Amino acid sequence: MEISVVIPVYNKAEYLDSCFNSILKQDFDAFEVVVVNDGSTDGSGNICDKWAEQDKRLRIIHTENGGVTAARRKGVEAARGKYVVFADADDELLQGALQSLYRTIEDTQADEVIARYRSQDKVVSPIVFSGFTDSIRPIWYIITGKNRFPILWACIFRRELLADVLDTPREIIEGEDKMMQVKILAKSPKVYFSEACVYEYQVGLPNSRHRTLEREKLYDNILRQVLAPHREKLKSGFALHQLKEYENFVREGQFHVRKDYYAQELKVLPADIPLYDKVMWHLPPVLSRPLIQLYRKIIKIKQRGL
Repeated sequence: MEISVVIPVYNKAEYLDSCFNSILKQDFDAFEVVVVNDGSTDGSGNICDKWAEQDKRLRIIHTENGGVTAARRKGVEAARGKYVVFADADDELLQGALQSLYRTIEDTQADEVIARYRSQDKVVSPIVFSGFTDSIRPIWYIITGKNRFPILWACIFRRELLADVLDTPREIIEGEDKMMQVKILAKSPKVYFSEACVYEYQVGLPNSRHRTLEREKLYDNILRQVLAPHREKLKSGFALHQLKEYENFVREGQFHVRKDYYAQELKVLPADIPLYDKVMWHLPPVLSRPLIQLYRKIIKIKQRGL
């Protein structure tokens, strides 16, 4: 078995047929699909079982709801492939995706290959890196919120690279995929960026996640530990990560976070922090909020949905 495609599923009944169909029609022979039904309550489990009855390449694991990281961990533990590809249940693999990812990681002997994706509106993600790249650079892009390359999907990993990276606590319900990729990249693997577009990602689907300061503190503590071996190289990146999260809180009107947390964390800003973020930090939250909201609108227009 060459590739295991791992799909965590939680209440995605309306998307599963398209997702499974896009994977099972791939022009690649040596792969399996490991689906982890994470306690769905909308009939997703029954849909998964029906597909597994029709195609033996699908294996279904039914579990109590434990969160997406735990579901991915169970999928990886059950995987038989030399390589692992992750997909979300509301997305699709483009035709030739597995063949392209497999050929690239075999030809380059990389530990991880990161390709490109497109939105449901057919807008293709930009080329951020090309070829082999020092893993520190993509980490910086991810933690500062500037990444426009795939995080876990549209990637292929050597299975052994995924050891000890799927332990993010259940409390982390936003950015858990970024944390996982940062943990992988912190191992300094051989990372290759492919210009092939292999994945269709559903941009802008609604979610009910609510940002909380306690959760952000937990995230920061874990991130500090992960980045510890590269602390000096990523010192300003971590500070910028905190500034961006602070701006998110301010945009939502949660002004208290400055006094309750960030004033102690960001007493001295590194010299290379961008001017915009320095200005937003030094302004009172009530003044910076409309500027942050305007800036985010402009960025969304420029990115055209990506």
